[in-house]
Amino acid sequence: MERVYIGLGSNLAEPAEQLRHALAALARLPDSRLAAVSSFYGSDSLLPGQPRYTNAVAALDTRLQPLALLDALQAIELDQGRERHERWGPRTLDLDILLFGERLLDEPRLRVPHYHMHARPFVLYPLAEIAGNLRLADGRQLDELLAACPFVGLERLPQ
Repeated sequence: MERVYIGLGSNLAEPAEQLRHALAALARLPDSRLAAVSSFYGSDSLLPGQPRYTNAVAALDTRLQPLALLDALQAIELDQGRERHERWGPRTLDLDILLFGERLLDEPRLRVPHYHMHARPFVLYPLAEIAGNLRLADGRQLDELLAACPFVGLERLPQ
């Protein structure tokens, strides 16, 4: 099995509940095991005027191949009402593959490590909570990314 880190986010339709449902769906994926889940964090939207997001990161051990996992994640998003109208619009659920074992992937549908994770505190801080001294497949250290990405606009939420 490979360890995969998945970013979860929602800012519509009871976001914390959306994340809980998504985590339950991740736990039911075939040939996979939900290994860890971070706390939930509140964060400002990347675009003004949108509701705040609820975010988390999950560690999933899986035998699924990257594109098969991506398809499964997109099916979970659709099951929870995700509509893809605009790239940065509000959403019921967003599931992103952040890291996939030691793989470096650059395919039309999937880029790993996730291309913006280094600049997103709502990804890095929950990831650090469950991954500790992680070294990314591209050689970057998680603690170095954290040092360059302040805990700004982020709030750890009670569970």
